[in-house]
Amino acid sequence: MIERTLWHPVALSHVVGTQPRAATLLGEDLVLWRDDSGQAHALADQCPHRGARLSMGRVAGGQLECPYHGWRFEGGGRCTHIPAVPGFQPGPRHGAHAFDTREAYGMLWVRLAAPEGAPGPIHDLPAFAAEAEPRLRKTTSGPYVVQASAPRIIENFLDMAHFGYVHEGWLGSRDRPEIAPYQVAATPHGVKATGCLAWQPRASVHSTSVAQVDYTYEVTAPYMAVLTKQPEPGTTAIDGLRESIAMFICPLTEESSVAWTRMAMNDFDSPDARLIDFQNTIFGQDQPVLESQRPKKLPLAPDAEAHSAADRMSSAYRRFLKDSGIRWGVIA
Repeated sequence: MIERTLWHPVALSHVVGTQPRAATLLGEDLVLWRDDSGQAHALADQCPHRGARLSMGRVAGGQLECPYHGWRFEGGGRCTHIPAVPGFQPGPRHGAHAFDTREAYGMLWVRLAAPEGAPGPIHDLPAFAAEAEPRLRKTTSGPYVVQASAPRIIENFLDMAHFGYVHEGWLGSRDRPEIAPYQVAATPHGVKATGCLAWQPRASVHSTSVAQVDYTYEVTAPYMAVLTKQPEPGTTAIDGLRESIAMFICPLTEESSVAWTRMAMNDFDSPDARLIDFQNTIFGQDQPVLESQRPKKLPLAPDAEAHSAADRMSSAYRRFLKDSGIRWGVIA
């Protein structure tokens, strides 16, 4: 399954420490933890001995200790110690299953299986990496636990036609719901929409008046997308406001997900809470609608749901998923 070879976000980096933490990815139960050097690890949350959850254990001596019989595992999953038989040297059969991990954009990412050929990278998003773009301030909101499939959440993120109804008075108005034609093109990693215009009463926390806002949307991986927006000059408290938002999704099951939004902007003065509260408000408006959608999985057949010209980006996203061989969270 191709989804297992992709990198997925599973937790904010700062919440993963030396206390084991349970997580779920693509239906797999994981335990996340750090060793004494600060290196993050992900193992299957199941002891190979008697099946106890390793996330109920502890980190001791830089290794993960099972809560049931005290078996210890290093970051790569090798069992190093069985207390009941201290002279025994555990072999491969006694090890826990380990998964590849990476840290990027303030998050811990996990890949459940290595792809054939060259390893796939986490897609480069320089605006969201603190060390790569210091001129932009980064904040992250979430996690949002959503009873919706990952593709449904991404498609909603790409959709402007709902602004005047779901986000009335904020990102749109019922009096100005029209979406002008925009351009969509394939990219090496997904699809991109440019020239997306929306009339918005309050496009961000920095808005001082209604504005026509120019959006660019890009799908950078099956369950990841980024938007950048540029309001009309003179409509924000910050001249030359730069603002980008990434939507990162962890698919828990085919019909449930965890979402985070990572923001990058040239605002170094607003408190984190103010920026995060705005994102919480917007996502809180989206969530009940997302959870109401039927079917919960995203249908990929062209005639499965009705479409309009305003849906060009979501239609392109569905084609991208189908062409990529994605099966998790979709109805092919």
